[in-house]
Amino acid sequence: MPGRITRLPGGVALNIAMALKRFGLNPALLSAVGRDVEGDDLVKACEARGLRTDLIYRSEDLPTDQYMAVEGSNGLIAAIADAHSLEAAGDKILRPLEEGALAHPFPGAVALDGNLTVDLLSVMARSPLLEHADLRVAPASPGKALRLGPFLQAGRGTLYVNLEEAGLLCQTGFDRSDVAAQALLARGARRAVVTDGGNPATAADHDSLCVQQPPAVSVTRVTGAGDTFMAAHVAAEVRGLTRDAALREALEAAALYVSGETKI
Repeated sequence: MPGRITRLPGGVALNIAMALKRFGLNPALLSAVGRDVEGDDLVKACEARGLRTDLIYRSEDLPTDQYMAVEGSNGLIAAIADAHSLEAAGDKILRPLEEGALAHPFPGAVALDGNLTVDLLSVMARSPLLEHADLRVAPASPGKALRLGPFLQAGRGTLYVNLEEAGLLCQTGFDRSDVAAQALLARGARRAVVTDGGNPATAADHDSLCVQQPPAVSVTRVTGAGDTFMAAHVAAEVRGLTRDAALREALEAAALYVSGETKI
């Protein structure tokens, strides 16, 4: 079919990092990237965007992972994520936390994505290396939503999910984000942020429930919208905004992104 093919640096964690940089923070990347041409290009692209790359695990024998999305005028049609190298690298990506390149235990905000293996996510959900960290966790896709189970069991972190992902984690279906957020809390989540496209989004913990309607915009792209939302929400809370103001700012940032008004 006729169309346009565009190659961009991306992936959930990187999308979040690039957005955090736009919102005034200075993120460091922990991941696995091959020492191939694609990996060199990717690292250069990250550095050009002001991201810290010296903590990335560079593998000699693993290729750089890739993700392919097919989008139409009605949104995402299909996507394939090849994250086999990240999965094979395993806990090697955590060496900066273990060996002192970052503060030990790390006290800042940490964005985790569900492209990591269940075993590694289980370790991180309980690791003393992250016991003082502000964990923010996203599943990467509905197909990987169940990988967030360890954070429900451990009662740690803030979960960022859409309505479908919330339903998978709770083994039921939802038609409202507030109901989904409350169900996640009941299943053990410490905190949950649930989005539902252009419908109301909810940020909830055991003491409060905040529900807001996203701005109405024309949709020109969808891949990366959830990552932009999460990054904007994290950045707003790091700056000390209230729960209501942080959710409002995140929804506005996501709306600008899907409308095509935000540069990548």
